[in-house]
Amino acid sequence: MDAGRLLVRVTVAPALLVAAWLVVALPLLMADVFRPVPAIALFVPVAAVALWLGLRSRAGEAFRDVPWWPVAAVLAITVAFLVLQVVMCSEQVVVRRDPASYVQFATWLKNEGSLPIPLSQSAFGGPDPVLHYDSPAFYQHDGAVVPQFMAGLPLVLALGGWVGGTHGMLLMAPLLGACCVLAFAGLVARLVGPRWAPAGALLLALTLPMLYVSRSAFSELPAIVLLLGGLSLMYDVRAGKGGSGGCGGAPPHNQQGRVADLKAFLGGLALGLIVLVRIDGLRDILPAFVFAGLYVARGRSVGYWTAAGLVLGAGAGLLEGLTQSRPYLSYLGPSLRPLLAISAAVVAATILMVVLLRWDRTGSRLRGAGAAVARGRLPGAAAVLTVLVFVGFTLRPLVQTVRRVPGTHDDEMNVRFIETVQRIQHLPVDGTRQYSENSLYWVAWYIGVPALLLAVLGAALLVRRLMRGRSTEWLLPYATVVWTTTQVLVRPGITPDHPWASRRLIGLVIPGLLLFTVFASAWAVKRLRRLGYGRRTVRVCAVVGVALMLVPIVLTSGGLLVTRTEQHEVAAVDGMCDALPPRGSVVVVEQSTADRFLQVVRGMCGVPAARTTGRATSADVRRVIAGVAGAGRRPVIMAARRSDVAEYGTPRRVLLVRTRQDGRTLTSPPGGTWGLSMEVWIAEPQAG
Repeated sequence: MDAGRLLVRVTVAPALLVAAWLVVALPLLMADVFRPVPAIALFVPVAAVALWLGLRSRAGEAFRDVPWWPVAAVLAITVAFLVLQVVMCSEQVVVRRDPASYVQFATWLKNEGSLPIPLSQSAFGGPDPVLHYDSPAFYQHDGAVVPQFMAGLPLVLALGGWVGGTHGMLLMAPLLGACCVLAFAGLVARLVGPRWAPAGALLLALTLPMLYVSRSAFSELPAIVLLLGGLSLMYDVRAGKGGSGGCGGAPPHNQQGRVADLKAFLGGLALGLIVLVRIDGLRDILPAFVFAGLYVARGRSVGYWTAAGLVLGAGAGLLEGLTQSRPYLSYLGPSLRPLLAISAAVVAATILMVVLLRWDRTGSRLRGAGAAVARGRLPGAAAVLTVLVFVGFTLRPLVQTVRRVPGTHDDEMNVRFIETVQRIQHLPVDGTRQYSENSLYWVAWYIGVPALLLAVLGAALLVRRLMRGRSTEWLLPYATVVWTTTQVLVRPGITPDHPWASRRLIGLVIPGLLLFTVFASAWAVKRLRRLGYGRRTVRVCAVVGVALMLVPIVLTSGGLLVTRTEQHEVAAVDGMCDALPPRGSVVVVEQSTADRFLQVVRGMCGVPAARTTGRATSADVRRVIAGVAGAGRRPVIMAARRSDVAEYGTPRRVLLVRTRQDGRTLTSPPGGTWGLSMEVWIAEPQAG
């Protein structure tokens, strides 16, 4: 196998494997039989078929003369990134933020294979008005506990759990992160050139957000793999059809055409399954639906296959959300309903576009108008508008201060958290501040000003080319990046402390802008060649240019690069579980411990757990203790301090963690760590 074909194939394999796993795992979960034997038995043939179809491509023929060094460099960067992240991998299993919530969700799936999580009220002597069973990211709903979030990432983590237990789940993050770097290199190779793939991989791998999210269980990881891999598959469809016009005329019905149709289905499916991982993936895949419509309008069969894959994948995600994660979708209602409305509008507009383009009377006029636009001044105006939008985001902090009035209990908790960080950083205290007006500056922190300016140049050059009917292989990637990036920068929709908020940028904003950056760099190198500079001089300039772009990236990420956080939690939790008595029922009488450990006790320890309300008295707790004993179980009172459990029995500390966590910043790049201490005390009341 030649180097070019290997690069093309290896960079889409992760997306095909993740999509195949989700296709197998979701039906088993919906049927309450998500267990290792049936899942793996079904996954092997499905993955084999997906790889066989997805890796059959003529795209590699365009890279026939590619030397081996770009492939070796991409693989070396990917492996080095994986090794580093495995060494630095965090152990977030105690629920404080999303990564541990995903791990606990996955732990339940690994052990039980079904949803929802039962309350186990009988273990506490039946229902009691002072007992609740919910905790952050785990809703009490319709007589059960329902995990927050979509099931895509937990389904992937559960596979790691079956192989290596809790540590196996945690190590899925570095593995998925390495797949992100590999998939990005593949997209760069296709759109910019194979020799630029190592530069793209290195730029992304060293950004702080990429390092940050791939050390913990973040849903952005499988979403990035599916998105970048899906875009690469759609590029391969175009190459497989052999057309240079992107959405050009209909090809003959031959075997290569049928392979391209099936590859289009796989590409659409990979993109659609992002919704199973992240519900806001609906936003990211809308340009792909319009793109499929353009194919259909031109009589291309791949349009129907792409749309089928998109609808199937997105439909699976919506079905899972409505049946397994409904409380989460209800919580997201204020932002989800507008997204659904936008999605419906885009679908309706796409159908109308197809009808108008296929109707002879309007189709000829629209194509004529498009040709006139390509010959006119609008392409240049669009390039200028791109620069003006960048200037607008740059000036945004001068004219806007984004605030959000809390509307729920979770919003009020965020307000208090932001106020705490503001006090630590000596900022004006205003918990409603969202700092979203600084979103472009966030990007500059992480990729550096030189890369950001080159990205703007690349975007301006590409929009002019596309409107002139050139470089059509960029149409779908460009539309997807610009569509998502603009919306994220306008409204990040996340608690604005960093590096936490950087996860919103790594989903597509940073990879997309770096893609434009590499394109602009390649364009500049070609200009140097046209100006008559020698090959050696041009190569030196290219290497020096990439190195200079890496400098601000490494300056921001250097501290995190070699800093371990969130350590020792797994061993501490295992020790706590071992300390709990057989047939115990845990009653948590203090809020912070209930928030952090209720699902940990229930999932990792396999012990029924409940929490008391804030109004519960000692008499209420003793009534619950009597109920547990009456059910033939051993009551265990749990809290964070010795004094909280002392009145119910002999206190015993069962967990002590002293570690470091990532720091929190609001108005400057993140750096440094904060201390993190956790204690858990229990007491076992004597019967009678």
